Amino acid sequence: MFAKARNPMESLIGPATRIDGHLLFRGGLRIEGKVVGSVCAEPGHGSYLVVSEHGCIDGEVRCDHLIVNGEIRGAVHVAERLEIQPKARIVGDVYYKVLEMHGGAQVLGQLALRDEAGVAVQGTAIGVLESINCAKGL
Repeated sequence: MFAKARNPMESLIGPATRIDGHLLFRGGLRIEGKVVGSVCAEPGHGSYLVVSEHGCIDGEVRCDHLIVNGEIRGAVHVAERLEIQPKARIVGDVYYKVLEMHGGAQVLGQLALRDEAGVAVQGTAIGVLESINCAKGL
């Protein structure tokens, strides 16, 4: 009757946890605490990373799918889909294939669309972006 969750979060870094150093994961990872260092998924495993509202990564991020509502300070490389939620703040260049950005979200850096081969197609913006600009007719 109920289907199994398509992308379960197999690992959790809780709100009272801080990790210093390189973090390598496979599958799903939710970050509610702080990571100082890079967070990278093993390539080719359909990885999912969620950075919750109070979660913070101070370092590079590499994964297949990313949902962020917290803070990332470093370059972000997403092979497939990136969702930037309303309370998200990214300080660094962002490379993505598919982007969904909610009103209130902030990106301080360059956005670069990647093609099927993973090559950056073009830089689209530098500065603070707020997706609500579309709703305002700008």
